[in-house]
Amino acid sequence: MVLKTSGSTITIEGNIKTQQDFIAIKNSVESMGEAKAIHFNLIDTMSMTSSVIGFLTKTILKDKIAISMSINDERLYGLLSDLNLVQTFNVKRK
Repeated sequence: MVLKTSGSTITIEGNIKTQQDFIAIKNSVESMGEAKAIHFNLIDTMSMTSSVIGFLTKTILKDKIAISMSINDERLYGLLSDLNLVQTFNVKRK
């Protein structure tokens, strides 16, 4: 996984599958400080670990930070749809 940040946007290339990936995403979100909204641009990501899903859900519900995602891969969209998270994560297909 390759992660880049720009403003309140986090761009991820590759799959989110390891504990190190989770830590990198968590650190990136936490480094945005007082941001009220964070956008994830998922270039070719087809999977996401449960720890990342849980962390992003907590970020929305507890920390009151809006999350949005742009997704290219239908498999990831299908996963989030199966988990009823498309609206929660404000997911848009590219």
